[in-house]
Amino acid sequence: MRTQVGIVGGGPAGLLLSYLLHLRGIESVVLERRSREELESEIRAGVLEQGTVDLLNEIGVGERMMKEGAFHRGVNLQFGGHRHRIDFQDLVGRGIMLYGQHEVVKDLIAARLAAGGEIVFEARAVAVEGADTGSPAIRYVGREGREETLSCDFVAGCDGFHGVCRQSIPDGARREYERHYPFGWFGILVEAPRSSEELIYCLHERGFALISTRSPQIQRMYLQCDPEDDVANWPDDRVWEELHARLAMAEGGWRLKEGPILQKGIVAMRSFICEPMRYGRLFLAGDAAHIVPPTGAKGMNLAVSDVRVLCESVAAFYASGRTDLLDAYSERCLRRVWKAQRFSWWMTSMLHRFHGEDEFRYRLQLAELDYVTGSRAASTSLAENYTGLPLE
Repeated sequence: MRTQVGIVGGGPAGLLLSYLLHLRGIESVVLERRSREELESEIRAGVLEQGTVDLLNEIGVGERMMKEGAFHRGVNLQFGGHRHRIDFQDLVGRGIMLYGQHEVVKDLIAARLAAGGEIVFEARAVAVEGADTGSPAIRYVGREGREETLSCDFVAGCDGFHGVCRQSIPDGARREYERHYPFGWFGILVEAPRSSEELIYCLHERGFALISTRSPQIQRMYLQCDPEDDVANWPDDRVWEELHARLAMAEGGWRLKEGPILQKGIVAMRSFICEPMRYGRLFLAGDAAHIVPPTGAKGMNLAVSDVRVLCESVAAFYASGRTDLLDAYSERCLRRVWKAQRFSWWMTSMLHRFHGEDEFRYRLQLAELDYVTGSRAASTSLAENYTGLPLE
C-alpha cells in the first residue's frame, strides 16, 4: 500500500492531521492499533483552547462540540479556604471549551470516513524504515496478524509516548528532557450534578484538588496522591472525605455534590520533550514528542498546534516543492511547546504540596497564589497562557 503521508496513530493528532491534509488535496492513511470502538470509548479529559475551538469550527467538525461542550469564561483558584475567580473573558477576551478528547476523536473519525479517508484500525506499527531517505515506509501488523508495509513520502509520528516513531530516531540524533513529579492525581468519574459552573483548582495543606466536569450529569474530580499508591486503598468514603476536607470554604455556603463513582484511577505526573521533532522525513507530533502535566490543560492543544504547522509545511512542499517550512517544523513547534511546558510546570509547582520539603515552600506557594489572584497583570498572564498562546 502507498500514500503520500503515512500517519501512525489515530488519536486527535493523527486524525486531525489526516483531515487537514484532505482539505489540501493530500492523500494520507492513518494506522491505529486499537479498534474504532476502543478508540471512541476511552473517556479522556478535554479542555480546549480558543485556537483549537476556532480551528475545529473552521474545518467544519465543530458542530457537536458547540452544542454539547461547555464554554467557560474563567476558572477558580482556592487556597487558605477562600476561592478566587480568574475571569478570562474580561482579562483576555476569550475562554475555554470543556469537551472530552474522546468526543473530538468521534467527530474526526466520522468526518474523515465521510470524506472517504482511510483509517486502518487494529493496525499495530512495528517499525519506521528509511526515515532519512526520500521513500520512508511503515511496517505494521494488521487485523489478520500479517505484517504489511505502507510506503509514503512522509511519516507523521502521532503514536504517543510509547509508540515506535520516536524510538525509530537514532539515539544520537535526538535529545530528551524529562522531569518526574513526586505526586500523582487520583481521579474519579462521578454521576452527579455539577458542583461548580467553572473549574476549581485548590491548594490545601493536605494537597491539591481539582473539580472539573464532563457533562451536566457526569463530573471529573482529582486529588493529589502518591503516584505509587493503589486504587484499592481509596474506598469511596475516603475519597469523599478527602475531597470535602480539601475543598471546604472558610465562609461556608458551598458544598460538594456527591454521587456514584463510576471510575477510579491514578495518573503519574511528568514533563517530557524530545528534540528535534523531525528526523529526515519522519515528523513527531503530540504525545510522541512531548508530555505535559495535566495541570495546565495543554496536552491535546499542543497536538493540534503541531499538526497545523505540519500540514502547512507538507502542503507547501506539494504545492511548490518548498522545503523551508519542513526544515523549520521542529523549531516552530518547540517554541510553543516549551512555553506550554513552562506554564504547566508553573501551575503544577504552585498548586501541589511538596510534602518532603519544609513549610517555607508552602508559604511561598500561598504568596504566589495571593499575588496571582490579587494582581490584574498576574491574572492576565495566567489567563493568556491558559486560554492559549497564539498558534504559529
